[in-house]
Amino acid sequence: MNKKLKTLVAGITLTAMAGITFAQTVGKMEDQIRWRQSAYHTMAWSMTRIKANVDGQYNKDQVVEAANVIQAIANSKMGALYQSGSDKGKGWKETRLKSEFFGHSDLPQIAQNFGAAANEMAKVAAGGDAAAVKAQFGKLGEACKGCHDKFRKDE
Repeated sequence: MNKKLKTLVAGITLTAMAGITFAQTVGKMEDQIRWRQSAYHTMAWSMTRIKANVDGQYNKDQVVEAANVIQAIANSKMGALYQSGSDKGKGWKETRLKSEFFGHSDLPQIAQNFGAAANEMAKVAAGGDAAAVKAQFGKLGEACKGCHDKFRKDE
């Protein structure tokens, strides 16, 4: 076997092994769906905490805590939990991911918008200005909606 062919075979083998290792790292499909669902439920709880503060008695510490949770999840590389085929199956409940999610050309921009809105939410929350938090909360909600409207099935 010539050197180029040996290199090609070694490269293909390593790529295949990396793919297997990656799949093992992110767990079984049911685990991926469950982890995704858990993260989104945690973000929903955090969004509810922020909304309660901007609509009622404002508590900066609670808003900062909730905004930091959202920011952490938004930057956690959850994309690894969206493996092909994870639009079908069950985590805690049936997945609501639409199959149109996979390969959609708008997805990188939608994800970037969400990450930027979450980062800005944490920054604004730290400033403590209730009006600014309320305005950024609206922008964060729109960023969430950008994905929900296209890629989440109704319950």
